[in-house]
Amino acid sequence: MYTGNYTGTYSDDKYNQIKNRDANGYTTRDVTTNSKTDASGNSYTTSISNDQLSNSDFLNLMIQELKLQDPTKPMDSQRMMDSQLQMSTMETNRAMAASMEKLVATFNQTSLSNATNMIGKNIEDINTDDNGVSKAYRVLSVETMNDQLVVKARQILYMEDIVKDADGNRLMYDADGFIYNEDGEKTGEKIVLKNPGQIATDKDGKPMILDENNETVEDHEYVYEGMTTPVFSSEISTIPFENITKVF
Repeated sequence: MYTGNYTGTYSDDKYNQIKNRDANGYTTRDVTTNSKTDASGNSYTTSISNDQLSNSDFLNLMIQELKLQDPTKPMDSQRMMDSQLQMSTMETNRAMAASMEKLVATFNQTSLSNATNMIGKNIEDINTDDNGVSKAYRVLSVETMNDQLVVKARQILYMEDIVKDADGNRLMYDADGFIYNEDGEKTGEKIVLKNPGQIATDKDGKPMILDENNETVEDHEYVYEGMTTPVFSSEISTIPFENITKVF
């Protein structure tokens, strides 16, 4: 119940309505409280929030209190105006924050749409391998993760020289040079490599082939045409979009 000095007609019901109180003086405005329990099992309140008070509520309250004030002890209007200004600032900040969230969401969506053009292309990022060479990847997909734009990609381990047989089919061999048939089984032959994926050739430009006894096979029909293809890692890497330094 209001107990201060006032002039004019006073009504408990009207004042409590302005104050959002019931007949016993308790607030009727929705209030959110957050609680925690300490190590001893005692519950305590960590925060209380009420986001429903608006500028209109504050102005109505201020006008009503001006009507009820004691003329001999007028209220400090400057303090009330300062409080109203603070509330206006808070509402403006909330509105600006909401607008920024929408802007960020729109920007992320636009960036995601533009980034999809990179799918299927090769990229480099800021990381380097043991030889100081920038790591290269083939982009598989683009997505947002924790509000960050990222690409999913497989690392290109090395470039492999393409060797074909007499029928024009690509020869399958591993990083050690062992040759496999179309069923994925080792044939017993081996192609000589200078580095993983880089074949050695004889004086005629033909791939150097060894048999199961590591003896040179002179009479073979394998052909190297000077083309290469990437060999990818089996693992999928997640790369922040901002770390990409090259697209090719």
